[in-house]
Amino acid sequence: MHFVDLKERPASKGELKRFADRFGAAAVVDKDGATYKAMGLRVALDSPSRLVERALTEPRLLRTPLVRNAGKVTIGHVPDEWQAWIDAEKKQA
Repeated sequence: MHFVDLKERPASKGELKRFADRFGAAAVVDKDGATYKAMGLRVALDSPSRLVERALTEPRLLRTPLVRNAGKVTIGHVPDEWQAWIDAEKKQA
């Protein structure tokens, strides 16, 4: 596992697509966040896919953390799911 600071290296389109495919484009964007509000996106009414496109250049629009473990992905703080990944890895070892 490794950590990527999205301020230093924004997520790629393919990477964000993994999360959007799994959870839906609307789930990837933090609509309650300060950046969303500051950019006036509440009134812009962009489609969820357009918001994901915007997040490529403005990563502060994303709900975080975005966590990927092989083919599994999560959005937000879900320690129970992460622990399940770890437990499954231990069983395979």
